[in-house]
Amino acid sequence: MIAGLAVLLVCQLVGEVIVRGLALPLPGPVLGLVLLLIMLLARDRFVAIARGPLRNEGVEKVSKVLLTHLSLLFVPAGVGLVQKLDVIATHGIALITILMLSVTATLLATVLTFRLVSQFMRQ
Repeated sequence: MIAGLAVLLVCQLVGEVIVRGLALPLPGPVLGLVLLLIMLLARDRFVAIARGPLRNEGVEKVSKVLLTHLSLLFVPAGVGLVQKLDVIATHGIALITILMLSVTATLLATVLTFRLVSQFMRQ
């Protein structure tokens, strides 16, 4: 289990190093996830790579444990929200308006992306 967690953290670290080294405009963990995906796809295709934590679904087991406790990651955000109640009381209407606009923009972008990908997949 620790080896599987180490694989996840090393992928994140490699992604962070590449992003900072090349000054890429994306978060390092996102690139780390792409690297992890490529590594897992290669593991399934080439048996020689399936060693150590990549064998016997070691990474998958760690990922499932992390996903079951994902809600714990929202605790610091909730505590920060409670600490800023005075700001929310002062600028609450503006914050809610911006939040609603950003959610709407995100949903529209998601729908448009889904439709474009669906059309692309049909061809």
